Amino acid sequence: MHVDLSGKTAVVTASTGGIGLASAKGLAGAGATVIVNGRRPEGVERARDHLRAAVPGADLHGVAADAGTADGCAALIDQLSAPDILVNNLGIYEPREFFATTDADWQRGWDINVMSGVRLARAWLPAMAERGWGRTIFLSSESALNIPVDMIDYGVSKTAYLALSRGLAKRMAGTGVTVNAVLPGPTLTESVRAELEPEAQRTGRAIEELADDMAVSERPTSIIRRCASAEEVANLIVYVASPQSSATTGAALRVDGGIVDSIA
Repeated sequence: MHVDLSGKTAVVTASTGGIGLASAKGLAGAGATVIVNGRRPEGVERARDHLRAAVPGADLHGVAADAGTADGCAALIDQLSAPDILVNNLGIYEPREFFATTDADWQRGWDINVMSGVRLARAWLPAMAERGWGRTIFLSSESALNIPVDMIDYGVSKTAYLALSRGLAKRMAGTGVTVNAVLPGPTLTESVRAELEPEAQRTGRAIEELADDMAVSERPTSIIRRCASAEEVANLIVYVASPQSSATTGAALRVDGGIVDSIA
């Protein structure tokens, strides 16, 4: 299968690292014009430099804006025309005891993990519908179905993305715009590497080995028995963004290594 996104423009929120950066790379490699987004100009420029080296000749642009706030979303919307592909990748998580999670913690997580996608979809999906083609992808998580007891607020926000994507898919029925959610499991991103670096230095073990052990201990139902790579998650995102996925909409697509113990 050859995915050709020539002539399409993709916005990937929080694409200066991790799954977002890998998705930007995959979309650029398929020929899309890619808008890199992050909070800080220097981070956006570093990501663009990385992508230029990885995908020579790629058409890359950058917008520094904090999509986790209403003002940041407004800035992003003001600077861009509606894209053909919207990847709502922005999200945060933090292990936290439920009874110590404050209203402010809940609100911050909701604004970043949910309202960022709501605001951008509300602004851009009508133009996709007018053109008769569009792809909107929400990065949920296996935690949406397998709520982690140490991150209940995070799980709730990711479950909300499932409801949002399903509802929007139905709202866009017959327009040529598909809306789907992608559910990663434990993924070895830069932030996970940073968390594991002190343990790697203390024990002399490889970060990859530590990450795989963590994935199995924290998610014992994992079938692949390891962390996924950001590129493995991005591969699914690129497919869902492609013309080949035209009959897939309203779906919760898992790339969780089999953690969710369900055949459906």
